[in-house]
Amino acid sequence: KKAEKLGAKKVFIEDLRSEFVQEFIWPAVQANAVYEDRYLLGTSIARPCIARRQVQIARQERAQYVSHGATGKGNDQVRFELTCYALYPQIIAPWRIPEFYSRFRGRKDLMEYAENHAPSDLYQMTKNPEDSPSEPDVLAIDFAKGVPVRVTHVKEGKSKDTPLELFCYLNEIGGKHGVGRIDIVENRFIGMKSRGIYETPGGTILLHAHLDIETFTMDREVRKIKQSLGIKFSELIYNGFWYSPECEFVRHCIDKSQENVEGRVQLSVFKGQVYILGRESPKSLYNEELVSMDVQGDYDPCDASGFIKINAVRLREHNRLQGATQKKL
Repeated sequence: KKAEKLGAKKVFIEDLRSEFVQEFIWPAVQANAVYEDRYLLGTSIARPCIARRQVQIARQERAQYVSHGATGKGNDQVRFELTCYALYPQIIAPWRIPEFYSRFRGRKDLMEYAENHAPSDLYQMTKNPEDSPSEPDVLAIDFAKGVPVRVTHVKEGKSKDTPLELFCYLNEIGGKHGVGRIDIVENRFIGMKSRGIYETPGGTILLHAHLDIETFTMDREVRKIKQSLGIKFSELIYNGFWYSPECEFVRHCIDKSQENVEGRVQLSVFKGQVYILGRESPKSLYNEELVSMDVQGDYDPCDASGFIKINAVRLREHNRLQGATQKKL
């Protein structure tokens, strides 16, 4: 109604949640995508999904331009426009048109309104952990190729196995227990720091579960490389480069790394926290007999002597150099 009052000839209100979960959230889960160690990118990763559909509708309606209302100091202007430029050549950004921002000075009026009409609770999806249930919810999450395919409530026995239902259910359980709240100062792509308050209950549960099953099933050296790719992937998402060639390359690499990430993680959700209770996988690299202190197996302790001596070479050389330097001083 608001759009029509402002002169829009057509209004499109569409439910993109299913494709958002499958095409954007699941790759982020596979990557353990976290920006600056804390932010799970819920807002950032939604922008290419929204902008892509906007471009599709623009082409369908034979529109000459697409537009957005993101301000000139935020990250969203970059995210929307980079996606649109990748998919559609013309875009209008009103907040950067002098005739517009000279009349409307930004968010001042909006902030004044917000101060007078502040919500009773800043958080909308999550309860205060202090007010959350006194009993935990125990869940089992099944993964295939690094993607969650089923979540089961262990006590109640009910399961969710379609992507959207699964993710919404984790949001529900996590929200009930106050999981996924953060208050951070982040570095915007355009160079300034900003404060952000986010809640990502379902994403937080999946991050804990995926990290656990991934460590259980992935080779150590592969995982080191994959971790560095995950950091790069997070930066690309945050900065708006979802449709860039480098992001496509990183996604393919991460997807390859997930071939053996398969199994079940059992966890407890309680009072703002996620606790891992156990895991199992047909592709586990954990060999109980090999690591046991009571069974020798194929491991010969004598081999450790050479291994340790080789690794000590550079340490001894470093110590020799330090000693020589100190003598000169």
